Parts: sequence; structure tokens; C-alpha cells
Amino acid sequence: MTHKLVLASSSTYRAALLKRLGLEFQCTAPNIDETSLHNEGIDDYIERLSVAKAKAVAVTLKEPSIIIASDQSATFEENIIGKPHTRQNAIEQLSAFSGKSVTFKTGVCVFNTLTSEYEYERVDYSVTFRDLTLEDIANYVDKDSPLDCAGSFKSEKLGIALFSSMSGDDPTALEGLPLITTCKLLRNQGIDPLSI
Repeated sequence: MTHKLVLASSSTYRAALLKRLGLEFQCTAPNIDETSLHNEGIDDYIERLSVAKAKAVAVTLKEPSIIIASDQSATFEENIIGKPHTRQNAIEQLSAFSGKSVTFKTGVCVFNTLTSEYEYERVDYSVTFRDLTLEDIANYVDKDSPLDCAGSFKSEKLGIALFSSMSGDDPTALEGLPLITTCKLLRNQGIDPLSI
């Protein structure tokens, strides 16, 4: 691999996902303003931030690099949902989701610093929650402590027990980095995890 691989993120979740591919990479946190623009739709917002994160990291690098950047938003009944940050907020979020669906929209951008060209794709993935009791919810929040996760669950851990179904092409999108799409975009740059 002639290019250095860089993950434009400080997320431990995204780093853990990328490690699954067996590639050597470094993490660099992008310094960008993530405030949404006036009347900006969620799809445009995710794309703009994914690309902006890659470009922000690109200007800090001295050697040719391939940068992976991602952004994610979760939506419930057409509203963006954020990270709960507190136990009570997590319980309230999960109570609202009981018997209903949440959709995660995850963008990924792969940027080549040598050519200044990039590719971007978005992956949508939905989860439907089973009918949850307050006891189910409180027990889950106390065991998994998903306070830093949009939607108040960790699908890669005990959160899977909250669902009645999952729908989409790439379950890793739920965790913050859709690996199927990431692999495709990396192959387009000559980086194939299966041949390294």
C-alpha cells in the first residue's frame, strides 16, 4: 500500500470497526463545526459532514493518504435523535421506541489526498423494537450503559435483545461505519483488505 490509511475520527466504535479489516491505519480527529445549516435536510447534512471531515484531516497530512470519514444520524418519526448522555434520557428514548422503528443514516467518504478526489455513499439501516417493558429498558440501560450512543443502544452488544427485527444491507452501519461500503470504496482506491 503506497498510501497511508487514515480514519478521520476520534470514535472508538469506528476505530474498532475498521480494525476488523486487518488494515494498518491511524486516527486523526477532524476539527469541524457540525452545526446544521438553515433548512438543510438530513441526507445533505450527513454528506456534507462526511466530506468535510475528510477534507479537514487532509490538510493536516504531509504524505499521500487515503482518508475514511463518516457521519451518522438516527431518525425516529422524522425527527433526528441524539445521544442520551443520561440514564433517564436513555430510558425515555427507548420507551418511545417500544414497538416502533428507528432508521440510521450513515455516510462514508473515502478521500485521496494525492488526487483530491473522493467518493461518498450513504447506507440506511433500520431496527424495529419489540414491545418493551420499563423493567426491560432499565435493566438494559444499566447493563450496557449506552449513554454515548444515538438511540440509546449498542446493537453489537446486549442491545440486540431489544429488537424484533433489523432491516438493511449492512448491519455495521448501525455501529457507525458501514464496512461493506467502506471496502468497496477502498477497493476503488486500490486497497483490498483481502490482498494485504
